[in-house]
Amino acid sequence: MSDHVTVTTDRHVATVLYERGPANFVSAATVGEIADAFEVLDADDAVRATVLATAGKVFCGGADLSGDKPLADESGESETPVLYRNAVRLFSTRKPIVVAVQGSAIGAGLGLALVGDFRVAAPEARFAASFVTLGFHAGFGITHTLPRVVGQQHAALMLLTGRRVKAEDALRYGLADEIAPLDDVRAAAQRLAAEIAANAPLAVEATRATMRADLAEAVRQRTEHERAEQDRLMRTADFREGIKAVAERRTGNFVRG
Repeated sequence: MSDHVTVTTDRHVATVLYERGPANFVSAATVGEIADAFEVLDADDAVRATVLATAGKVFCGGADLSGDKPLADESGESETPVLYRNAVRLFSTRKPIVVAVQGSAIGAGLGLALVGDFRVAAPEARFAASFVTLGFHAGFGITHTLPRVVGQQHAALMLLTGRRVKAEDALRYGLADEIAPLDDVRAAAQRLAAEIAANAPLAVEATRATMRADLAEAVRQRTEHERAEQDRLMRTADFREGIKAVAERRTGNFVRG
């Protein structure tokens, strides 16, 4: 459907494949491409469930924060407002989504994984809300969606330590719903989607809508707050140090400034 997104269908299950190697970084434009694909599939009555997958070893490394003006478009303006509007579009779709996580889901990559109703993870998968290691505030609605999935305590542990959660711990937290071998993880996600798609589609969509209720609106409101905090913290010395420290693979020397 676009430079980075392809869609295939098998009976009532669609697979949306995102590829932007090597780390599958997301941007406002590419999240928009995924949202476009989801919305097209929402309008296709033959599709009853969707699998979201990525190519390569990394599920999604988040947003690319390298360069002099991270999270800026070609004109130098912040692309975060568009990024988060497109993220809300992902949460606004009607049909169930199963995410296949074959590797690291970091930062906004974790946010992308949380768009799904379910996550099938390979043993190699790692989940991290590593914003604080960058001197940054969490975004992509994660401060709402992560506690909703794993509970307030596990979410706080991930958000305030920035630690990487292994697949087996993600399963224990409820962040992963199934663990499958690496070479079978996408097929396992497709099998789960097919199990959902075998049921009455109107009943599935109605039940999902009841359970997700005002999720998209909650994400919209939360991303507005997250963006304000990100804008504030990006102006700090700690953010500049965090970006440098991660690039140099060392612990940050933060000064509260």
